[in-house]
Amino acid sequence: MAIGKREAERVFQALRSGTVPDCGLDTFAVGIERQRGEIGRLLDMAERGDGVFKCLRGGYGCGKTFTARLAILDAQARGFATSFVVVSDNDLRFHNFEEVYQKVVGELGTSACPRGALGDVIDRWIGAIEESLIALGEDPDDSAFDAKVRGKLEEQLGALTGGRAPEDMVRVIRTIFDMKQKNELADAGALVSWLSGSANVGGSAKRRAEIKGDIGSKDALAYLRGILEMAKAAGYKGLVIVVDELETLLRARKDTREKSLNGLRQIIDASKDFPGLLWVFTGTPDFFDTRRGVAGLDPLHARIRFEQHGRFIDVRQPQLALTPFDADRLREVALKLREVYPSENRARIEARVTTEFIQRLVADVTNGFGGDVGIVPRQFLRSFTSVLDLVDQHEDYEPLKDYGFKSDALSPEEKRAAAGKKPIEYEPEADDDKGYKDTW
Repeated sequence: MAIGKREAERVFQALRSGTVPDCGLDTFAVGIERQRGEIGRLLDMAERGDGVFKCLRGGYGCGKTFTARLAILDAQARGFATSFVVVSDNDLRFHNFEEVYQKVVGELGTSACPRGALGDVIDRWIGAIEESLIALGEDPDDSAFDAKVRGKLEEQLGALTGGRAPEDMVRVIRTIFDMKQKNELADAGALVSWLSGSANVGGSAKRRAEIKGDIGSKDALAYLRGILEMAKAAGYKGLVIVVDELETLLRARKDTREKSLNGLRQIIDASKDFPGLLWVFTGTPDFFDTRRGVAGLDPLHARIRFEQHGRFIDVRQPQLALTPFDADRLREVALKLREVYPSENRARIEARVTTEFIQRLVADVTNGFGGDVGIVPRQFLRSFTSVLDLVDQHEDYEPLKDYGFKSDALSPEEKRAAAGKKPIEYEPEADDDKGYKDTW
């Protein structure tokens, strides 16, 4: 797949800091064809109106975030709205659904608007309604035209959600439309923020919409359904939500961890009731297989348990396994990156960053970490990018002569894996009240 210079610059800028790029992943997606095909199958299902989910499992360095980011790009290319959420220690407790909702809608993106796209989705929805009314012969200059658009907004939102759209949501959408027609863009933006789950919206805008509180946990599902249906009404095929790094929950207190796992179970159970929505969750085997994680909640484990028959793995089961990098895969990625590196000195790049150098670099990495390439792709790609940069900048830089591999930039998890140690076990703090019940 061809890639432009600007996009290539963004790819390599991310690789320099050891992070997954947010574009151009197609150019060096190697060894995940079957997994990508399975995500494509689920996108087909979502496009046909099914609600589905998938869990991506793999150890550190297997490419979970890369594959999840690629799923986002593939979904946007097919006309889906998307959201990429990273689980954190402090601001995403899975049993508090209003926090999940706020993260999902705050990270809402499309191919035209990478982040914070709710306002754009609403504008596109309003525009689609206006165009449909004009196609039916309505005059946009008629004084009654706005009232007809407003009526269609309410009618469509009610119909699309099966009449289950919260009354506050309907009032907010109607008020946003009225404010935009009066060019009161600041107040309209404040209400879009409220609809995104923000608790920091001024009272004046909320009074205009006749709302008092904020979106709570018990209403989060209904609001998410409304956002999904608005996206489809705006012309998008559906919505793809990625929740990355679920293993972060293993560090939580026991009571919080148990409630969060139960919240995840509720989301998975409810997924079938969201036509056009695909959830993608990523986590390590420790998260999915140990009693501290999914295996500690029998109802959730029964729904998404991973199975393997010898060397055969069914990619259509709830968990989609990602395998560690091997030397051949790492070499192929390096060759693809060399091909798309943005340089005015292409001849020098090709002449200096040879296949021989790439093979030697891979061998050094493999030898330095007990033959386990899987734990170091992040560091390898950062180092390889640095080599490309040095060749591009210095005419006399000779990688085979001047380069020396260093492994001190590995993350703590990667260092432990390199030493053959198990992941750190986190001791829970004192339990709080263990009682919880479904709110979705």
